[in-house]
Amino acid sequence: MTQDELKTLVGQAALQYVVPGEIIGVGTGSTVNKFIDALATMKDQIKGAVSSSVASTERLLALGIPVFDANEVGELAVYVDGADEIDGQGHMVKGGGAALTREKIVAAQSRQFVCIADASKKVEALGAFPLPVEVIPMASARITRQFQALGGTATLRLKDGAPLVTDNGQHILDVRGLHITDPLAFESEVNQWPGVVTVGVFAHQKAQVCLLGTEQGVLTLTY
Repeated sequence: MTQDELKTLVGQAALQYVVPGEIIGVGTGSTVNKFIDALATMKDQIKGAVSSSVASTERLLALGIPVFDANEVGELAVYVDGADEIDGQGHMVKGGGAALTREKIVAAQSRQFVCIADASKKVEALGAFPLPVEVIPMASARITRQFQALGGTATLRLKDGAPLVTDNGQHILDVRGLHITDPLAFESEVNQWPGVVTVGVFAHQKAQVCLLGTEQGVLTLTY
């Protein structure tokens, strides 16, 4: 199966975690787009969604699924999102699509995080994928030096030759060369650095379930 077919498979499999009558937390990215498309087949059974990005909001609305502001609703039953990496404990690296801050906000608002990913995202330890960190622009040079002290090389993410601007009006550093053996401690430390909006390690908001697309079908991992 192609990677695209695996993404379709896990996107459809995630429907079993959708609670009828509830508002669903929806993430961002190519795998989540498959879930959104699948969610449209049962849109009459849910109240709507809280979305983690402008792109996902536009896709949901185009398919006739109402989108709520996170502040308008209470706790969400489930949040469905992808990952750039996921380890054996359900800790993830996220933010390849630049929506990590809103993703972490919606994840924190949800009782259960269901990660949907293809098998290539499963890793022994986090860090091979460049770690996204959303930062306030005036702090980017200092934060780059702080990562350098940890052995990482941070580069400013560009789009069309200019710094990429997130939905929140900030910039993203992508950090290479890290080997994250204690994701909880690492996330807690980097979150304290002045100017960091969000670090793309999801350890405090880890997945409880991962639906992993493999050649043999969907593998369900629970943490």
